[in-house]
Amino acid sequence: MDITANKNEDAMKLAWSEVQQKFNQIKLGGGKKSIDKQHERNKLTARERIDYLIDKEKPFIEIAGFAGYEMYENEGGCPAGGTVGGVGYISGRQCIIVANDQTVKAGAWFPITRKKNLRLQEIAMENHLPIIYLVDSAGVYLPMQDEIFPDKEHFGRIFRNNAKMSAMGITQIAAVMGACVAGGAYLPIMSDETLMVENNGSIFLAGPYLVKAAIGEDMDTETLGGAVTHTEISGIADYKFKTEQECLDQIKKIMSKLGDSPKAGFDRIDAVAPKKNQKEIYGIISEGNTKPYNVVDIIECIVDHSEFEQFKQDYGKTIVCGYTRIDGWAVGIVANQRLIVKNKKGEMQLGGVIYNDSADKAARFIMNCNQKKIPLVFLQDVTGFMVGSRSEHAGIIKDGAKLVNAVANSVVPKITIIIGNSYGAGNYAMCGKAYDPRFIYAWPSAKIAVMGGEQAAKTLLQIQVATLKAKGKIVEPEEEKKLLATIIERYQKQTMVYYAAARLWVDAIIDPADTRMLISEAIAAANHNNKIEEFKTGVLQV
Repeated sequence: MDITANKNEDAMKLAWSEVQQKFNQIKLGGGKKSIDKQHERNKLTARERIDYLIDKEKPFIEIAGFAGYEMYENEGGCPAGGTVGGVGYISGRQCIIVANDQTVKAGAWFPITRKKNLRLQEIAMENHLPIIYLVDSAGVYLPMQDEIFPDKEHFGRIFRNNAKMSAMGITQIAAVMGACVAGGAYLPIMSDETLMVENNGSIFLAGPYLVKAAIGEDMDTETLGGAVTHTEISGIADYKFKTEQECLDQIKKIMSKLGDSPKAGFDRIDAVAPKKNQKEIYGIISEGNTKPYNVVDIIECIVDHSEFEQFKQDYGKTIVCGYTRIDGWAVGIVANQRLIVKNKKGEMQLGGVIYNDSADKAARFIMNCNQKKIPLVFLQDVTGFMVGSRSEHAGIIKDGAKLVNAVANSVVPKITIIIGNSYGAGNYAMCGKAYDPRFIYAWPSAKIAVMGGEQAAKTLLQIQVATLKAKGKIVEPEEEKKLLATIIERYQKQTMVYYAAARLWVDAIIDPADTRMLISEAIAAANHNNKIEEFKTGVLQV
């Protein structure tokens, strides 16, 4: 490895170390005191429950671990959105697990909690994966109820999804290990099977205090809605257990008996490790992503035997397309090329920019993969589409629309990895969050925004200075420089990967060395859904 690669590796590993440090703090949830209180009540934490439940020899991929990061500081914070969830294996079955974190505001639902839970349900629905709910929540966080309760993608959507998943034949199991209050009480009852832990689990539409206020009836928690009440009197719950461990063991037993279902049939053969050392992946992108690199070097670190068959290799060179295998799975890769390359006329083209020919090539390749039922992997490092009179006259909008159309209408699973920049319409064309990737992950080097920081800051500065001048104010050069610095600082914070992960624009910030494993697990999940629609692109400008 040369000096440049060593320097790049150090920077990437340092960035990943920072991610891990921040995430280790998030994993403490509401803090050590809250964790100790949970243990005093003979209750495990959300993370301990998941750790007990999952198969240790298989990966557990946490989804939205950075949800809510730095978003609710005036409310005392909401680490991981007050919920721990992800894709794992129980008794050999791949599934989704969702666990309320009672150490964070008693498991109350913030707006981001609702968004995170809906995302986890969406993954279960798209991939036909069983979903396990580990319930321990005080319900809606009342100071923010207007952002949680009544709208289409708010709290009620969760129960709508319960009903839809049941109709789709997706297994849902709910273990009530703490409070399950008000509207939240419907979730376990709309699941296939409901388990409760004695003396801790409770289900009711209104708790003892509200019952007293509403109808004057005195009632303790256990009598009103505890495990004995709901297994022996109301018949709402199916099982009761003395301990959480016994409850979790029953989930393992239920999962072990699930029948198999038809698969999508994506092609897989025996996996072959990449010839390149996967750790070389750290040394390719420079610190700040300021220098060109060959994206094929990244591809060769993650694909079987480091073999990659390029499609139209000498045409549309700022996007690389090709067929390969990842952990045995056949895939098509669409990747932005960051090298400065020559087109067929010998003219230089900027790396990371989508030109007419690149958009045309990628659209055709995506259609081919849909025709062949091959999952698609997008590696994003894109600054947008080429601008200027020459591109406009050549029909860049038309060619871009072809690509966006192909991505939007693609019916095979799409997995997106943001390895660098994800700017403007390039985010859309390369299967950003709005285009329904089954999973979307980001490296620590990722940046997501409508345009690059310097461009955006200068544009915003021009607008602000023009506004001030229109009001008759004189803007001195020194004042203009300070104003620009303030705009850059604010804008750069919004482009950072933490900002994106906090708002669920990506499912997780990942270690680059885990890219191969995560893509493989994503296709394994997608393979559970055998209902693939007919591929249609609609009307295209030609």
